[in-house]
Amino acid sequence: MGKLHTLLALTLQVLYSCHAAPSVSNGFFYQDILNGTGNGEIHFDGIKLRVESQPHSVFAVRGSNITLPCRFWYEPPLISSRRVRVKWSLLPIYGDQEFDVLVSIGHRQRSFGAFKDRVRLRKDDRGDISLIITNVSLKDSGLYRCEVIDGLEDESATVDLGLRGVVFPYQPHHGRYHLTFKEAQKACNGQDAAVATFDQLFTAWQEGLDWCNAGWLADGTVQYPIVQPRQPCGGLDLAPGVRSYGARHKHRNHYDVFCFTSTVTGQVYYLQHPQKLNLTMAVEACIKDGAQIAKVGQLFAAWKFLELDQCDAGWLADGSLRYPISNPRSNCGPQKSGVRSFGFPLPHHKHGVYCYKSR
Repeated sequence: MGKLHTLLALTLQVLYSCHAAPSVSNGFFYQDILNGTGNGEIHFDGIKLRVESQPHSVFAVRGSNITLPCRFWYEPPLISSRRVRVKWSLLPIYGDQEFDVLVSIGHRQRSFGAFKDRVRLRKDDRGDISLIITNVSLKDSGLYRCEVIDGLEDESATVDLGLRGVVFPYQPHHGRYHLTFKEAQKACNGQDAAVATFDQLFTAWQEGLDWCNAGWLADGTVQYPIVQPRQPCGGLDLAPGVRSYGARHKHRNHYDVFCFTSTVTGQVYYLQHPQKLNLTMAVEACIKDGAQIAKVGQLFAAWKFLELDQCDAGWLADGSLRYPISNPRSNCGPQKSGVRSFGFPLPHHKHGVYCYKSR
């Protein structure tokens, strides 16, 4: 009898341990078996969990708010609601790790990393678990997964968030083909931009971007867009398109870079000043005007989204000299819109300046 009591005690202890030991994910305890009558079943007996995201792609601009659609339901429908775990994550691109965005159980929600306090579930109606992202940043674009877990049931759907913006080729002041991949990332970030993806470069090529220098893209490949085939740019026999060098060594190889930026939240303007300025004077003049000298990405964004048009060359923060033209005319360069560049003049040369004032 004593052995039987001992065996029963051990059995109860094991069962209690199975019930009491929750699994842990991102600080949330998920104990489906403890949900209570009607909410604790692990097996559905023919009931199927469904998750859907429609549309599969949404677009935004930097600084805006966007909703990534997602909903779940059961087939056949359930009479009572169930306590499920919802997880949104940003899927890896080019070998990066999956990034947790938000986890929710019941009324509890937790956001992570750069998304902290910028995301929440919409929950407009039953089954609505759409993700609202506020103040969208350049790093928010990508493929998101909406996942619902109910006991052993686990279903998900994906939605792609794309940013509307502009791609521009970039090389530093010391000349052509000097950037490793890491230096290319730093160069774009320094100009209020990010390294462009292939899709962003392809869209820019469709819109007329024609550039003969090869540059890094976000996937570690090196490519360049050609609209008008010519001998120095792959030859006359090749059709227009995005030419590729393929994946290159990120530490040993050096190229230019294609950067991507979206709309600016402030104002970019040409400073009306009584005299021309060298680079140091230009920086100080913008500060005196309650602003700061504009970055290349900010000038491109103002040209693209705000149709900034100024036929005066001005200093930018990287020491380059440029000006934006939205309405081409005979005395302002080529008969097409774009941001004109004069390269990197000597810092003591005197020109105008473009400033950026945040709102």
